Amino acid sequence: MLKLSKLTDYAAVVMAQIARHPDRAYAAAELAEAVKLPHPTVSKTLKMLVRAGLLVSRRGVQGGYRLARSPSQISARDIIAAIEGPVAMTECSQIDGDCELLGNCSVADNWQRVTLGVQTLLDSVSLAHLAQTTPIKLPVQLPIQSVTLAASAEG
Repeated sequence: MLKLSKLTDYAAVVMAQIARHPDRAYAAAELAEAVKLPHPTVSKTLKMLVRAGLLVSRRGVQGGYRLARSPSQISARDIIAAIEGPVAMTECSQIDGDCELLGNCSVADNWQRVTLGVQTLLDSVSLAHLAQTTPIKLPVQLPIQSVTLAASAEG
């Protein structure tokens, strides 16, 4: 099963909370209370999101956490990558992937196609979408071309 970590899920929840009021700065404790998560978990998540360039932080009375870009310019893929690292289905699907079989692999191109489809879909879901409190319906059209496999007839 492909599954995101709880921390990634929490990061999306925290980011969506901030995106609902992007003009204001949030204290970590305030965010933790708003999303009903433990303060240490929210603090850890916020630090990772700042490090990834998705949030900016400022100390002081007028300080807090804000989005680094508008909610429409931050994608679900950005949030996932901030916590999990690059989105790729297999080692060979990453730009800097290291796979022993790459030179002899007959499925690497197709795994790269699957990765591209997943990345494109995640890029199409913005933080503005995630921040909506009503479910959204996206037209999903993956950039996957049909593949014809030649079957060999064995005698």
